[in-house]
Amino acid sequence: MNTNRRKLLVRTLGTVGLLGTSKVFATAEDVEAAIKAIAGDAEITQGALTLTAPEIAENGNSVPIAVLVDGELTPESYVESVAVFADGNPNPEVITFNFTPDSGEAFAATRLRLAKTQNVVAVAKMNDGTVLTDTKNVKVTIGGCGG
Repeated sequence: MNTNRRKLLVRTLGTVGLLGTSKVFATAEDVEAAIKAIAGDAEITQGALTLTAPEIAENGNSVPIAVLVDGELTPESYVESVAVFADGNPNPEVITFNFTPDSGEAFAATRLRLAKTQNVVAVAKMNDGTVLTDTKNVKVTIGGCGG
């Protein structure tokens, strides 16, 4: 069998899922595991964290989102980080925003690339170990991650 470098590369990358027609997407279980890694044994609550995202995104290449944790940041009580996950993308971890008491407020906005209709989940970790969450389902009409 005569194998050149190009054929070997295509076979290797195809085997690990980097090439080929099948796409590998994260699952809700992948997101749950990532959240568990952040939260540990802490109870996850809803309420003070607000995730803003469109209900329908006409183009998955640029989906605007914003996260806001209510309340003033003080040295005694502040948000350490807010992580954003997407359960239908190839990689569920999208972005993490880090805050300090000097941040003034726990607010951040960005644009995401979403491959298909999916849940976007925000998880805020407070300095006292409290974990907050909010979830939005975003319907994507044109995929952004090659979809």
